[in-house]
Amino acid sequence: MENEQILLKSRPTGMPTETNFEYRQVPIKEPKQGEVVIRTLYLSVDPYMRGRMSTAKSYVAPFEVNEVISGGIVGEVVQSKSDSLQVGDKVTGMLGWQKFNTVDASTVRKVDDSLAPLSAYLGILGTTGLTAYFGLLDIGQPKAGETVVVSGAAGAVGMVVGQIAKIKGARVVGIAGSEEKIAYLKNELGFDEAVNYKTDHLRKSLIEACPDGVDVYFDNVGGLVSDAVLSLLNDFARVPVCGAISAYNITSLKEDMGPRVQPMLIKSRALMKGFIVTDYAKQFREGAQDLAKWLSEGKLKYEETIVDGFENVPQAFLDLFKGKNLGKQLVKVSD
Repeated sequence: MENEQILLKSRPTGMPTETNFEYRQVPIKEPKQGEVVIRTLYLSVDPYMRGRMSTAKSYVAPFEVNEVISGGIVGEVVQSKSDSLQVGDKVTGMLGWQKFNTVDASTVRKVDDSLAPLSAYLGILGTTGLTAYFGLLDIGQPKAGETVVVSGAAGAVGMVVGQIAKIKGARVVGIAGSEEKIAYLKNELGFDEAVNYKTDHLRKSLIEACPDGVDVYFDNVGGLVSDAVLSLLNDFARVPVCGAISAYNITSLKEDMGPRVQPMLIKSRALMKGFIVTDYAKQFREGAQDLAKWLSEGKLKYEETIVDGFENVPQAFLDLFKGKNLGKQLVKVSD
């Protein structure tokens, strides 16, 4: 059987296009002792991958040109030379954008599709849910009655952040980019208020939505949205910085100039801290147990935007930057 792969053909300047990707067919690699062949079922596309397409210094090595792109995948073992995994086992791991991956069995983790749909292990029960969990609870530390603001609130991480904040008794305000998303946050997820940054006068709307100021701001986007929120911080506020999607495709620093943050932080004595989920790797089991418990109790909901077909992986990735997804953006590669 032939394997299909997606490679990084060239490094994008500004917004990526489909010309930055290349499809290739190669033979499926035969497993050695201790290895398994995994058929991809679901593949995750995420905004952070844009940074890995650049050579700029970051917290993870860049993708190499003319090499297979990698990301979160859930798959099924179809061939095994490992004592720990059998044919038919479902697994998840950071694997290549290809229909079949041949890897050491120790690099993937077995998952149970009787507890949750397999796709959930790339979202709310995977690094997405854990990012929300640790960023909010360790850095944000929301308390009952405080106001928590979440940007990118209808995205995969943002919607989990808001729901965990509600579990902790906070008042939650979400920021999103369409009326449909605003309605979803308020009517389905129980956010107290939601602001459409594309149509509303953002700062004025935030003042109305946060009459007592902002105690925790979970920042997924940066840019003008964050400028508006940071100006409303209460004394000793906490700001977990998870993402800055507004700046991922800029070609010049002049495109991302904004207010200086230092005076705001000094006046409010606020804490602003960037993080990545792997900072908490030793605590993943604890976080996953809490997320699974809340999910089983009906305290957490999640949404997925699923595109069918391996050939549509690049377009699904590009759609992230157009705000088309509600919740986790996934590609279903095979049944």
